[in-house]
Formats: sequence, structure tokens, C-alpha cells
Amino acid sequence: MAAWMKLSNKKRVSSSLPATAQYRQKSPSISYPTYDYDKDPKGSFMKICDMLIDELMNDLSQNYSLPKRERDWLERMLQYNVKGGKMNRGLMVVQAGVAILESQGKPRDNTTLCQLAVLGWAIEWLQAWLLIADDIMDSSVTRRSQPCWYKTLKENWYIAINDAVTIESLVYKVIKQHFAHDPSLCFGILDLMTETTLQTELGQLCDTLCDVLTLKDLTPDRWLYIVTYKTAFYSFYLSVALAMLLVGNVSDPKAYDAARKILLEMGIYFQAQDDYLDCYATPEQLGKIGTDISDKKCGWLFTKAYHELLTDDVNLITKGKSLLDTHYGNCEVGSNEELKIKKLYTSLGLPKLYEEYEQASYDKIMSLKNSESGKILEKAGIPWDGVFGNFLQKVYKRSK
Repeated sequence: MAAWMKLSNKKRVSSSLPATAQYRQKSPSISYPTYDYDKDPKGSFMKICDMLIDELMNDLSQNYSLPKRERDWLERMLQYNVKGGKMNRGLMVVQAGVAILESQGKPRDNTTLCQLAVLGWAIEWLQAWLLIADDIMDSSVTRRSQPCWYKTLKENWYIAINDAVTIESLVYKVIKQHFAHDPSLCFGILDLMTETTLQTELGQLCDTLCDVLTLKDLTPDRWLYIVTYKTAFYSFYLSVALAMLLVGNVSDPKAYDAARKILLEMGIYFQAQDDYLDCYATPEQLGKIGTDISDKKCGWLFTKAYHELLTDDVNLITKGKSLLDTHYGNCEVGSNEELKIKKLYTSLGLPKLYEEYEQASYDKIMSLKNSESGKILEKAGIPWDGVFGNFLQKVYKRSK
């Protein structure tokens, strides 16, 4: 009976794609562009995005009978929202994949590079739809040095909600189109993507509910949960895990656990950076207008000030907490009240404390190289310097 069930289940996995059987082929019938990783890594990466958009537009026309007006809308929406960022998360997939291939002594062929880039764009598109939704919830004004997508729609801003969830659906369409020929691999990719999406949305929930909580509820522990789930999983762990899955042939759960431990630490540090830059960097540096104070964000600066620094000096406590209680989350961007809160942060020595935190975070992450996690990854053929050390250097002391 056990053997029969095993055979039955295998047959079910290999043959059952009731909605999109056209993607279930022995090998992908896709003509990828030439990927010049050494001389034009970003340009080659961008070509894959253009290819994916073209594929989807053709698919929506042929298999969904989507009218031209709606196809044009989706194409314009995708061009506006999925491009224009630094593409760090997506490029990390390709860079991690190349480092793993080199570490394991494997060649890097054009198809593999392009498939790594497809997974990279899956993350970039995941981020795009999350940012569209996030900007609506935060009433943000700019994103990537241009008006937020919902802002461009003016009184029809609500259409952006459907646009966001449409991008999410298209991510899974892309994954099936390029990886359904290998059911085991495709299932692993979908497992990572769906789990990371849920983790990110749980972090987003905890972030959004801050709107209805008191400032006393915006604690350092809440900040840690938010940044771990909202940022660290999808911004750092997902990129490396997808590369490990596609080219590393890593099946040991301990290796993924080890990578996750290191990359979550990196993601937490990255978000603390983001919180600091939201306050102290210029809009030109950020590519957006910092709104954490006006939006009542449970940020690194606020939680440090409110729960850890405003505890000793009675006069400072009275004035500082009164200022925050009255105006944090209840002021306009660029207002005198916002400037007073920024001056309070500076008077509390937060720039110096952040500098110390940044160095301590860097040292902590680097110390993991020789930890048990580092040894597990080395055994699995995942190189520290080419993956973790390389990515840490990209974010260490960044200014934008």
C-alpha cells in the first residue's frame, strides 16, 4: 500500500497543473537573452525584466483575452513600479548564485544566469506590490524620486490597490512559466515565496496597527518583530535562499537555518539604518521624503528615545516625552514640531548611539563567520565572503 501511495503521489505531482498545464513541459521553451554578468550585470538584469513584461503582455492577450486598454494599463503600471529602485534584492540572487557556483566548481551558463535573474525579479516585483500598498497605508508622497503610484492616479487612487495585488499574482505566473518544468524545484521556490510573503505581511500588520496604539506600546521589542518580519526575511534571506535552492542543490534544512540566522541579523541592522536615514538623510539621498515621525512609526530612533533615553533626567523626561506624546504621529512633514523632535533626538545623543550600534552590528554579523552557522554553510558549499561578507559590505555605513 505504501509503495502504491508513493507512486500515486508522484504521478499526481508530475501531471496535475489543471489551470496552467501549458507550463508543464520537460524543459523550458524560453529563449533567454545573452546575460553579460562580467561586463554589464545591471543592464543584463534589466533585460530580463523587459522580457518578463513582454511575456506577460503576450500571455494576457492570448490566454486571458485581456483588452488592449487594460494590457496597456498593466504594462505602464509595471514599468512605473517594478523599475527605478536600486535592485539590490534582485541582484543579490544573481550574485549569490554566481558565488555559490564558483565555490562549488560549477560552470555558469547563460540559462542559469537568466533563471537566477528571473528569481531576482520575482523578489523585486514582490517588493513593488508591497510598496504600492505600503505607500497607500502610510499616505506617502514620493517613492524612488517620483510620485507614489497611487498619487499619480489622483481621485482614482483606489485602482492602485488592485494593481498591487495584480503584481503579486503575476509573480507566481512568472515562477510557473519559468520553473514548472521541474515540479520539485518549482514547489521549493513557491514554498519560499509564499512563506516570505506571509512573514512580510505579518510584519506589515504589526507596523500598521501602530496607528491605533499608544506610544507606550511602540516598544523596542515591537520594533524588533516588525523589522524582522516586514524587512529582514524578504530583503536578505529570500535572495540567498533562492540562490541556494536553484544552483546550490542545498537540501539540508540546517543550511537554510544557518543562512537565515545570519541574514536576519543583517536585515535588522539594515532597517535600523533605514530608520536613521529617514530622519537624518536628505530627500535627495533617500529618493523619498522621510515620514516616520509624521506617520508615528515604531522606529529605532523613537523606541530608543522614548523607552530607553527619556528615563533619568526629570526635566528632559517632562519636556521630551511631552513633545513626543503631543506631536509624534501628529505633525506634518517639515513642520516646526517635526524639526523639534529631530532636535530632541540629536540632543539625546542618538546619532552617536546609532554609530555605536552600527559598528556593534557589523562586528556581530562578522563574528558569525566562524560560528556553527558559518561551518554548516561552508560544508554546504555556500561561501561566506562571496555571499554574506559581500552583501554586508554593500549596506555597511550606507548613506542612501
